[in-house]
Amino acid sequence: MTVLAGWWVGVMVVGVLVGVAMVVGVGAVRVRRGGWRMAAAVLLAALVAGAGFGIAAAWREYRVATHPLRTAAVGTYLTVIAVPTDDPKPLPAKSFGGRQWMVEADLREYRHGTVPVRAGGAVIVLAAQPGWPGLLPGQVVRFRARLDRPWRRDLTVAVLRAQGPPVTVERAPWWQRAAGSVRANFAAAASHALPRTEAGLLPGLVDGDVSRLPDQVREDFQHTELSHLVAVSGTNVTIVLATVMISMRLLTIDPRVGAVLAALALIGFVVLARPSPTVLRAAVMGGVAVLAVLLGRRKQALPALCGATIGLIGWSPELALDIGFALSVLATVGLIVLAPRWSHWLEERGWRRGPAEAVGVATAAFLLTAPLIVALTGRVGLLAIVANLLVEPVIAPITVIGALGAVLSCAWLPAGVLVLRLTGPPLWWLLFVAEHGASLGISVSLPDGPRGGFALAILVGGLLILFHRITRPPDPSGADPPEERSQDSRAAR
Repeated sequence: MTVLAGWWVGVMVVGVLVGVAMVVGVGAVRVRRGGWRMAAAVLLAALVAGAGFGIAAAWREYRVATHPLRTAAVGTYLTVIAVPTDDPKPLPAKSFGGRQWMVEADLREYRHGTVPVRAGGAVIVLAAQPGWPGLLPGQVVRFRARLDRPWRRDLTVAVLRAQGPPVTVERAPWWQRAAGSVRANFAAAASHALPRTEAGLLPGLVDGDVSRLPDQVREDFQHTELSHLVAVSGTNVTIVLATVMISMRLLTIDPRVGAVLAALALIGFVVLARPSPTVLRAAVMGGVAVLAVLLGRRKQALPALCGATIGLIGWSPELALDIGFALSVLATVGLIVLAPRWSHWLEERGWRRGPAEAVGVATAAFLLTAPLIVALTGRVGLLAIVANLLVEPVIAPITVIGALGAVLSCAWLPAGVLVLRLTGPPLWWLLFVAEHGASLGISVSLPDGPRGGFALAILVGGLLILFHRITRPPDPSGADPPEERSQDSRAAR
């Protein structure tokens, strides 16, 4: 709310929270019953935490609102020094002009005239000149840009339209250079091992590198609700961690050694996929998900998910408006809370465990994320669950083999090429499902924005209540429900 409405609204909300917290605190002291005192303590902790987050968000929004670039005229030409925080992302190609790239960066200094101004803040750079696609996160660059206003409220200070190629001021840190080298070797091995389309898709599935992904494949994935596969998510991390931990269990290796190897695999994946806030969020969510699935401690996983979400938002408040973050949290909630019960219900009716879990996970993730997708796009794909079920068996092999090929390509390129050729058939199947699913064009158009999102959320809420009643386990005592007992008594009379 603070980021969307302004810092002064955040200050007002904080004032209300503090006032309510004082009232609750006084009530907690006077209440003598243990149950009510515990409830008041929990409420008080929530209010204090909310006030703390509100203060932090209001301060961040105030700094953005009073930034010097916010008062500068649109179209002003600047000389900028900035540090990219993520890899350049290609924008959809236009019918005229060259391809543009979007770079998220932290501002260090800008100059309008002769006097430099040292000021921080998040900026978005739009560039069409050569030299931008090869930038690394953490690499300090200088360039000429034209000032523009941000198109959304997410703590972004300004949009900078680059007027030329970047000039390197400082090299990227060694870990970012190492990650860039691994990604480059991986892409080179994929281009040698696979056709052009598959070679452009594989890095996106493994490490989120979509710089070579064809626009047509991108559109097909959007129409079939498979776009989450080419973004680094908790699924990637879950597959990597599950592979390591299951392998250690099959080899009867000490669980503590397996935990260390899983941690090393997680660190290696984060380095490969870039240690950006999005990747770190995926690592946290994937870790929570794998704990829920492999250790069977779903009751502990939900508090862990809540704690991870709160911690990440406190560390980076702009994640509260990040669509990928919201979709990841909702999908993980579905995996932890809904999917196990639905899968168990299907198993009790004769389904095999694998298909039952696949249907439960795909259905839960789709239902919980559909309202947000409708609010953004104004449509919901009716083939989303089917498409995800059809491609789910090939995602884990592609991720595992791709990660292994990425490691081998750094040591010896021919070995990496040989391993990555094994991903050809599953990649063909994934592209086949996406292309033919998109060609059917089966989707329902709804109003976009909050109206469509709330409408579908109400429908999803009704479906969840219905599924809850259907999948409700029977009474352990074996007694009939009150409704059935009353019907039986009436029949007997």
